[in-house]
Amino acid sequence: MNRINPLHEVDTGPAWLEAVCSNLDQFLVDHAACERKASAMAVSMICHYPDREALIGPMSDLAVEEMAHYRDVLRLLRQRGAKLGKDHKDPYVNDLRAAMRRGRDPFFQDQLLVAGLIEARGAERFALLAEALPDADLRRFYGRFATSEARHWQLFLNLADQYFAPQDNAVRLAELSDVEAAIIARQPPRAALH
Repeated sequence: MNRINPLHEVDTGPAWLEAVCSNLDQFLVDHAACERKASAMAVSMICHYPDREALIGPMSDLAVEEMAHYRDVLRLLRQRGAKLGKDHKDPYVNDLRAAMRRGRDPFFQDQLLVAGLIEARGAERFALLAEALPDADLRRFYGRFATSEARHWQLFLNLADQYFAPQDNAVRLAELSDVEAAIIARQPPRAALH
Protein backbone atom coordinates (compact mmCIF):
# COMPACT_ATOMS: atom_id res chain seq x y z
CA MET A 1 0.00 0.00 0.00
CA ASN A 2 1.33 3.48 -0.86
CA ARG A 3 1.35 5.75 2.15
CA ILE A 4 1.80 9.42 2.91
CA ASN A 5 5.29 10.31 4.07
CA PRO A 6 5.30 10.22 7.89
CA LEU A 7 7.71 13.12 8.35
CA HIS A 8 6.28 16.36 9.66
CA GLU A 9 6.87 19.53 7.73
CA VAL A 10 10.43 19.77 9.02
CA ASP A 11 12.51 19.45 5.92
CA THR A 12 16.24 19.12 5.88
CA GLY A 13 17.74 22.57 5.51
CA PRO A 14 20.32 23.72 2.97
CA ALA A 15 23.06 23.75 5.63
CA TRP A 16 22.92 19.91 5.78
CA LEU A 17 23.33 19.65 2.02
CA GLU A 18 26.24 22.10 2.10
CA ALA A 19 27.94 20.10 4.89
CA VAL A 20 27.59 16.87 2.91
CA CYS A 21 28.66 18.30 -0.45
CA SER A 22 31.74 19.92 1.11
CA ASN A 23 32.85 16.62 2.69
CA LEU A 24 31.39 13.84 0.58
CA ASP A 25 33.97 11.24 1.58
CA GLN A 26 33.12 11.68 5.26
CA PHE A 27 29.44 11.40 4.36
CA LEU A 28 30.10 8.18 2.43
CA VAL A 29 31.82 6.65 5.46
CA ASP A 30 28.76 7.47 7.56
CA HIS A 31 26.44 6.24 4.81
CA ALA A 32 28.24 2.89 4.70
CA ALA A 33 27.88 2.54 8.47
CA CYS A 34 24.15 3.32 8.24
CA GLU A 35 23.62 0.62 5.62
CA ARG A 36 25.53 -1.95 7.69
CA LYS A 37 23.53 -1.05 10.81
CA ALA A 38 20.25 -1.25 8.89
CA SER A 39 21.14 -4.76 7.74
CA ALA A 40 22.05 -5.78 11.29
CA MET A 41 18.81 -4.28 12.63
CA ALA A 42 16.76 -6.35 10.19
CA VAL A 43 18.55 -9.55 11.26
CA SER A 44 18.13 -8.57 14.91
CA MET A 45 14.37 -8.17 14.47
CA ILE A 46 14.15 -11.70 13.04
CA CYS A 47 16.11 -13.04 16.02
CA HIS A 48 14.02 -11.14 18.58
CA TYR A 49 10.64 -11.86 17.01
CA PRO A 50 10.73 -15.36 15.48
CA ASP A 51 7.04 -15.69 16.34
CA ARG A 52 6.10 -12.73 14.10
CA GLU A 53 5.75 -14.68 10.85
CA ALA A 54 4.87 -11.70 8.63
CA LEU A 55 8.13 -10.03 9.67
CA ILE A 56 10.62 -12.78 8.83
CA GLY A 57 10.53 -12.76 5.02
CA PRO A 58 10.55 -8.98 4.60
CA MET A 59 13.33 -8.52 7.19
CA SER A 60 15.41 -11.25 5.52
CA ASP A 61 15.04 -9.48 2.19
CA LEU A 62 15.78 -6.12 3.79
CA ALA A 63 18.95 -7.43 5.47
CA VAL A 64 20.27 -8.67 2.13
CA GLU A 65 19.33 -5.45 0.33
CA GLU A 66 20.92 -3.23 2.98
CA MET A 67 24.11 -5.31 2.91
CA ALA A 68 24.20 -4.93 -0.89
CA HIS A 69 23.87 -1.17 -0.37
CA TYR A 70 26.77 -1.33 2.09
CA ARG A 71 28.85 -3.09 -0.56
CA ASP A 72 27.89 -0.45 -3.15
CA VAL A 73 28.94 2.41 -0.87
CA LEU A 74 32.21 0.62 -0.03
CA ARG A 75 32.91 0.25 -3.75
CA LEU A 76 32.32 3.98 -4.22
CA LEU A 77 34.62 4.79 -1.30
CA ARG A 78 37.38 2.68 -2.85
CA GLN A 79 36.90 4.35 -6.25
CA ARG A 80 37.35 7.72 -4.56
CA GLY A 81 40.45 6.54 -2.68
CA ALA A 82 38.70 6.92 0.67
CA LYS A 83 38.62 4.40 3.51
CA LEU A 84 36.20 3.40 6.21
CA GLY A 85 36.73 5.20 9.47
CA LYS A 86 35.91 4.46 13.04
CA ASP A 87 32.22 3.87 13.63
CA HIS A 88 30.43 6.56 15.61
CA LYS A 89 27.16 6.46 17.46
CA ASP A 90 24.37 8.21 15.62
CA PRO A 91 22.84 10.87 17.93
CA TYR A 92 19.70 11.09 15.76
CA VAL A 93 19.01 7.36 16.01
CA ASN A 94 19.93 7.26 19.70
CA ASP A 95 17.56 10.13 20.49
CA LEU A 96 14.74 8.44 18.56
CA ARG A 97 15.40 5.13 20.31
CA ALA A 98 15.27 6.91 23.68
CA ALA A 99 11.64 7.82 22.91
CA MET A 100 10.66 4.18 22.43
CA ARG A 101 8.43 2.61 25.04
CA ARG A 102 9.20 -0.47 27.11
CA GLY A 103 7.24 -3.70 27.10
CA ARG A 104 7.18 -6.33 24.36
CA ASP A 105 4.32 -5.02 22.21
CA PRO A 106 4.83 -1.25 22.74
CA PHE A 107 8.55 -1.64 22.05
CA PHE A 108 7.89 -3.71 18.92
CA GLN A 109 5.36 -1.18 17.64
CA ASP A 110 7.76 1.68 18.28
CA GLN A 111 10.61 -0.24 16.64
CA LEU A 112 8.61 -0.54 13.43
CA LEU A 113 7.44 3.07 13.50
CA VAL A 114 10.86 4.52 14.35
CA ALA A 115 12.45 2.43 11.59
CA GLY A 116 9.87 3.89 9.22
CA LEU A 117 10.76 7.43 10.28
CA ILE A 118 14.49 6.80 9.90
CA GLU A 119 13.99 5.37 6.42
CA ALA A 120 11.71 8.28 5.46
CA ARG A 121 14.34 10.81 6.54
CA GLY A 122 16.94 8.86 4.57
CA ALA A 123 14.70 8.93 1.48
CA GLU A 124 14.29 12.69 1.79
CA ARG A 125 18.02 13.31 2.16
CA PHE A 126 19.09 10.92 -0.59
CA ALA A 127 16.61 12.65 -2.91
CA LEU A 128 18.21 16.00 -2.04
CA LEU A 129 21.62 14.60 -2.93
CA ALA A 130 20.26 13.12 -6.16
CA GLU A 131 19.26 16.64 -7.19
CA ALA A 132 22.25 18.59 -5.88
CA LEU A 133 25.41 16.62 -6.61
CA PRO A 134 27.32 17.86 -9.65
CA ASP A 135 28.36 14.38 -10.83
CA ALA A 136 25.69 12.61 -12.91
CA ASP A 137 26.76 9.14 -11.74
CA LEU A 138 26.45 10.20 -8.10
CA ARG A 139 23.04 11.74 -8.79
CA ARG A 140 21.84 8.42 -10.24
CA PHE A 141 23.47 6.52 -7.35
CA TYR A 142 21.58 8.57 -4.77
CA GLY A 143 18.39 8.57 -6.81
CA ARG A 144 18.35 4.78 -6.51
CA PHE A 145 18.92 5.03 -2.76
CA ALA A 146 16.08 7.54 -2.40
CA THR A 147 13.70 5.15 -4.17
CA SER A 148 14.85 2.24 -2.04
CA GLU A 149 14.48 4.12 1.25
CA ALA A 150 10.96 5.18 0.26
CA ARG A 151 10.04 1.51 -0.20
CA HIS A 152 11.60 0.69 3.16
CA TRP A 153 9.67 3.26 5.20
CA GLN A 154 6.46 2.04 3.64
CA LEU A 155 7.41 -1.56 4.45
CA PHE A 156 7.89 -0.75 8.14
CA LEU A 157 4.61 1.14 8.43
CA ASN A 158 2.74 -1.61 6.58
CA LEU A 159 4.22 -4.20 8.94
CA ALA A 160 3.12 -2.09 11.90
CA ASP A 161 -0.43 -2.17 10.50
CA GLN A 162 -0.29 -5.96 10.32
CA TYR A 163 0.46 -6.24 14.03
CA PHE A 164 -1.32 -3.22 15.52
CA ALA A 165 -4.50 -1.28 14.83
CA PRO A 166 -3.82 1.28 12.09
CA GLN A 167 -5.52 4.01 14.17
CA ASP A 168 -3.19 3.28 17.09
CA ASN A 169 -0.23 3.36 14.73
CA ALA A 170 -1.33 6.72 13.32
CA VAL A 171 -1.54 8.24 16.81
CA ARG A 172 1.81 6.85 17.92
CA LEU A 173 3.47 7.73 14.61
CA ALA A 174 2.34 11.34 15.01
CA GLU A 175 3.90 11.42 18.49
CA LEU A 176 7.15 9.94 17.25
CA SER A 177 7.14 12.29 14.25
CA ASP A 178 7.02 15.21 16.70
CA VAL A 179 10.05 13.75 18.49
CA GLU A 180 11.84 13.25 15.17
CA ALA A 181 11.10 16.82 14.07
CA ALA A 182 12.50 18.19 17.33
CA ILE A 183 15.66 16.11 16.92
CA ILE A 184 16.16 17.37 13.36
CA ALA A 185 15.56 20.98 14.43
CA ARG A 186 18.20 20.91 17.16
CA GLN A 187 20.89 18.97 15.27
CA PRO A 188 23.80 20.91 13.86
CA PRO A 189 24.43 20.17 10.17
CA ARG A 190 27.14 17.58 9.61
CA ALA A 191 28.39 15.33 6.82
CA ALA A 192 26.28 12.38 7.95
CA LEU A 193 22.99 10.89 6.85
CA HIS A 194 21.27 11.74 10.15
